Amino acid sequence: MDIRISDTVKYVGVNDYEIDLFESQYMLENGMAYNSYIILDEKIAVCDGVDKIAYERWMENLDKELNGRTPDYLIVHHLEPDHSYSIDMFANKYPEAKIIMSANALRMLAQFADVDTSRVIAVKEKETLPLGEHTLTFMMAPMVHWPEVMVSYDSKDGILFSADAFGKFGTVDADEGWSCEARRYYFNIVGKYGKQVQALLKKAAELDIKVICPLHGPVLTDTIPEVLKLYNTWSSYEPEDRGVFIACASIHGNTLKAAEKMKEILEKKGCPRVAMADLCREDMAESVEDGFRHSVLLCMASSYDAGVFAPMSDYLHHLKHKAFQNRTVALVENTSWAPSAIRTMKAEFEEMQNINILDKTVSIKTRLTDENVKELEELADLIIENV
Repeated sequence: MDIRISDTVKYVGVNDYEIDLFESQYMLENGMAYNSYIILDEKIAVCDGVDKIAYERWMENLDKELNGRTPDYLIVHHLEPDHSYSIDMFANKYPEAKIIMSANALRMLAQFADVDTSRVIAVKEKETLPLGEHTLTFMMAPMVHWPEVMVSYDSKDGILFSADAFGKFGTVDADEGWSCEARRYYFNIVGKYGKQVQALLKKAAELDIKVICPLHGPVLTDTIPEVLKLYNTWSSYEPEDRGVFIACASIHGNTLKAAEKMKEILEKKGCPRVAMADLCREDMAESVEDGFRHSVLLCMASSYDAGVFAPMSDYLHHLKHKAFQNRTVALVENTSWAPSAIRTMKAEFEEMQNINILDKTVSIKTRLTDENVKELEELADLIIENV
């Protein structure tokens, strides 16, 4: 794929159009990109490898850009298998090439490759690698989103090689905007590590960044200010949109009917934004994303086995695991004889940070009644006050 970065920095990554599940859990509608880059200078550096499903095409791309030359370095910004699978093959094909990585990566390397460590150069914070006209400066980015992650900055062209940061689901040429799939990617893969992302953003703020080259998703240029702004919002755990996300887990459809009614009520009352998901049928990762995106989360679920219906329990587990915080939460349950969903959901949210749980709740007994609708109206007024 011909993606222009600069005269001497080339894209050699691979699009996988067939994959439908990333990391065995995230649904993909538009495949996935495994990005790799090559800097052609007096010394040649290849920035990152690819997954096993993309290795042969990656090597073809490398051979084309090398045009008979031999790379001097393989720079490993991140060791996760979707990037490190090709280290061994690269090392065998180019036995004189050195491999650059962080000290943390070197300590973990044996888990992912069988490379002779005498070929490995472990770099430190702000250490540089001169290639000729290009000089790379390395910056550590631990827990964005693995402990060994680093990024590098090319001072000549203003390029930030950002590892998994600023990436997204989808192929490089997917016909879609950046923010939606980048948001889903961020909160589900990086989202737990907001403090560490903030540290990386502070380092990035000191650089004159003209291009961001992530390991997944498109090369970023004109949209960089907006991308950095969104990453700051996301990693600060602040809502991106003032509005309500309704997460619904319904067994027989009565709770779903109540959720649809609540959405209608909120919209009629002028709530600036209302989104809803059926947790039993819709993508969990997208629901996690929407929970973080909005300022208020309304959870509506059936009582089940003296707790809460499993799809809601699973959703709350995902939120807690991704450090959900700084939000207002409202709770509605449906029960036939032993109400337990509100109590169970409330206990889960009480274990999260800075969650404002509204005192007003609604308990529906199987079918939505006129009295329940009045209660939902009252809850909607309180929700809107907190949007």
